[in-house]
Amino acid sequence: MVNKYLYLNTIGCQMNVYDSEQIAMRLARLGYQQTSALEMADLVIVNTCTIRAKAEQKAFSFLGRLARLKKKKPGLITGVGGCVAQQEGEKIFKRIPYLDLVFGTQAINRLPELIQKIETKRCRIVDIAIDDKPEFAEAHSIVRQNSQMSRFVTIMRGCDNFCSYCVVPYVRGRETSRHPDVVINEIQELSQAGLKEVTLLGQNVNSYGKKEGLCSFTELLFRVRNIEQLLRIRFTTSHPKDLDDDLINAFRTNDKLCNHIHLPVQSGSNRVLKRMNRKYSKELYLDKVAKLRDTCPDIAITSDIIVGFPGESNAEFDETLDLIQTIEFDGLFAFMYSDRPNAPAAKFDQKVSEQQKKDRLQNLLERQEKLTRMKNQALVGNIMPILAEGFSKKQSSGNLNHPHQAVQWTGRTSTNKIVNFYQADSPENCGEITPGKLVLIKIEKAYSHSLWGEPVDSKSLVEGLKGEESYAA
Repeated sequence: MVNKYLYLNTIGCQMNVYDSEQIAMRLARLGYQQTSALEMADLVIVNTCTIRAKAEQKAFSFLGRLARLKKKKPGLITGVGGCVAQQEGEKIFKRIPYLDLVFGTQAINRLPELIQKIETKRCRIVDIAIDDKPEFAEAHSIVRQNSQMSRFVTIMRGCDNFCSYCVVPYVRGRETSRHPDVVINEIQELSQAGLKEVTLLGQNVNSYGKKEGLCSFTELLFRVRNIEQLLRIRFTTSHPKDLDDDLINAFRTNDKLCNHIHLPVQSGSNRVLKRMNRKYSKELYLDKVAKLRDTCPDIAITSDIIVGFPGESNAEFDETLDLIQTIEFDGLFAFMYSDRPNAPAAKFDQKVSEQQKKDRLQNLLERQEKLTRMKNQALVGNIMPILAEGFSKKQSSGNLNHPHQAVQWTGRTSTNKIVNFYQADSPENCGEITPGKLVLIKIEKAYSHSLWGEPVDSKSLVEGLKGEESYAA
């Protein structure tokens, strides 16, 4: 069989990472193996995101650069999938005339047949059919060929919340949950291949299973907890209005559930929240945060903020700053509002100027950076279990062959903080730390976006610790 090569460019959210894995697995059945060299590709697919304008612009910028490659290799097949494809459909052909395939968020299962048709008939195809009850792949069909210690697993798709700024319900469809047995089977297969940490994905995991009468999300977490080889469980994203006491209590009772929750608040103004159709108040959000911290004092809370939503006044932006100061988030993902096609807010008046949005974003990020550094600084001197992920970005694996060269690793705390550390520099210790091992690290330094530490001793490997128990140095 002649080798065929797939270049897969994933843009945007964690769900796209999971979807791209499914794309690669399905196309492997047609003989396509992934390559990181664009020039080698026989098939190029861009998996897109349209949640924010910047991600959409990035996708079209990459597609525009394919013109030269397509001219050089006329037989090259080019496709675009994901949310931009779902949103724009056939209109993309007018903007990118050398494109062969446009496939939507629910067409991944049909992708092999679409590619085969293009290979044989050299035709152009658009498939953006969307169903309120999309077909989910069975677990056995998406077993990964290359084992990894940490993976995303989608447990539900779509959304029923219809926040006024968001396009997800329009490009990913209505909320649908996968059956828990399918989810568990998939994670079990992955754990047998080396998985140690799983992140469960959904637009609103707190409402998992409710429409279908399945188990609750908290019950699913405990089923995942019973997978023996697994060390850690994470999830994203939680909608504040659906965060219940059962899930909050799981941070105390589920020993594999990491002490971190991403709980998007979006604004500190009740008027803005109402215009966003978020269906909760600032007071309710603060109450949820208080319950989380009462139940799990070490929990790290991160959030999303949108600045410059239509009609947001200076005073309402100040309310958001006050909320950030009150809660003291461990980290924030903050964005300037941008109109998105089909989202109701695109038609709202009282638009905030681009300069005002930039100024507000800078103000907010500077304030949050101080809080994050303060939170990180408080950890200096503590001994914490870190799940080793691999070599840090600055580390070359070639150093393992150097007899006196320390090896720099990276990993995360249970609270999702990045920790870089050196392995002992003697060659006999080089085999002790491997991806997926829990290592006890004493935190020595704190930075804005990471921590630095040292292994407590050469026998610091531990098994089965939940992860944010700190020990006095």
